[in-house]
Amino acid sequence: MVNKVILIGNVGADPEVRYLDGGVAVANLRLATTESYKNKNGEKVDQTEWHNIVLWRGLAEIVEKYVKKGMRLYIEGRIRTRSWDDQNGVKRYTTEIYADNMQMLSFGRQEGADMPNRAPGASTAPSAPMNAAAPDDSDDLPF
Repeated sequence: MVNKVILIGNVGADPEVRYLDGGVAVANLRLATTESYKNKNGEKVDQTEWHNIVLWRGLAEIVEKYVKKGMRLYIEGRIRTRSWDDQNGVKRYTTEIYADNMQMLSFGRQEGADMPNRAPGASTAPSAPMNAAAPDDSDDLPF
């Protein structure tokens, strides 16, 4: 069986990063993907989907340092749906993409603004690796 997602989209807001007990970093961000097509009248229609992305450990630390609203990202991961009971006892569900790999395709509106003394044509990618081990399902980490 295969559970694989590949997305290229734009970050909708600055990511939220927190550290769990033991110093494990987890980042959450919203990624917008847009599909364009022509309707039966020949008019262009854009349909945007919003994806909840969860990044752990090393990827979360990279996101904290480099990812900002408006940036274009490439994400590879797996779909996971989780549920919980809200304060009224109603069961709620959310679907998230647990990222296994991420690549920054742009640096947003202020491209390279936080990269001082960059030579023309130099790479804007950080030197840190862009993938990290996904959490072990047996960890039972809180969300």
